[in-house]
Amino acid sequence: MIGRFILKKIGKLMILLVAISILSFVLVSYSPFNPVRSYIGAEISRISPEQQKNIEEYWGLNQSKPQQFLKWAKAVSQGNLGKSLIYRKPVGEIISNRFSASIVLMGLAWVFSGIIGFLLGALAGMNEGSLLDRIIKNYCFLLASTPAFWLGLLLLMFFAVWLGWFPIGLASPAGMLSEEVSLTDKITHLILPVLTLSIVGVASIALHTREKLIQVLNSEFIRFARAKGERGMTLFWRHGLRNISLPAISLHFASFGELFGGAVLTEQVFSYPGLGQAVVKAGLGGDVPLLLGITLFSVVFIFFGNFMADLLYVLIDPQMKFKRTYE
Repeated sequence: MIGRFILKKIGKLMILLVAISILSFVLVSYSPFNPVRSYIGAEISRISPEQQKNIEEYWGLNQSKPQQFLKWAKAVSQGNLGKSLIYRKPVGEIISNRFSASIVLMGLAWVFSGIIGFLLGALAGMNEGSLLDRIIKNYCFLLASTPAFWLGLLLLMFFAVWLGWFPIGLASPAGMLSEEVSLTDKITHLILPVLTLSIVGVASIALHTREKLIQVLNSEFIRFARAKGERGMTLFWRHGLRNISLPAISLHFASFGELFGGAVLTEQVFSYPGLGQAVVKAGLGGDVPLLLGITLFSVVFIFFGNFMADLLYVLIDPQMKFKRTYE
């Protein structure tokens, strides 16, 4: 059954990639971006119309839109995402290099937001209706409506500009060679971006954990446990933790889309050289191959998070049937 479940998920991913590829290509093709201008840059005024036509022919831009799409799709199916117009490098290489930086940022933020959100949700659920519960709820509601870039700007102004505790941006000190950058330098430059993403990601996991714990504490078996004299942390440790931890983890995996979107804004605020900053540059600079490549990669990344969430939901309850739930 598990093999069949995985195969169906892979099939859905293939269909999703085809649909996203067509939609993305159509939107980019009919956008006001000029790939030739992006490729040439500021020297576009010095290029003759004949030279521009040669460049269009070189990139296949003189062909019809369906022909361009089929050519691009054939190359993608062979693992060739094309060449970036801005960076003058293969798109696959850029995504690999940039994602290696982004995964550190997103991974740390994902872990910290999950731990902090779970602890806050557990505290609120164990103290339902109390002042602590109301403070945590209002705090989470405030975070849920706070844009990541706005929070990042606040942290940047307060901790980097006013207090001077942390660097203003980048992933390492400016002007230093990569082999000269120490681990301390990398950690120092990561603190504010990770803090921004972590704080924003706390709300959903905290509110979900609170509601789930309140539901568990109001169940019949908890009343029976209380009748036997179990109270406080003993009750939570024996009965509450087991029933809320796995659902919280599966929900956190499903938040990969929000994590990626938050990373795009956060990296732009802190000038962090990750995948998020690359997609912004590709969009603003009309780098169609890079923009399409990152779009497809983000689909796979988010799909993986949702897949892990679905898998955990099934593993949490062994009585759930793959056929009944996912067909």
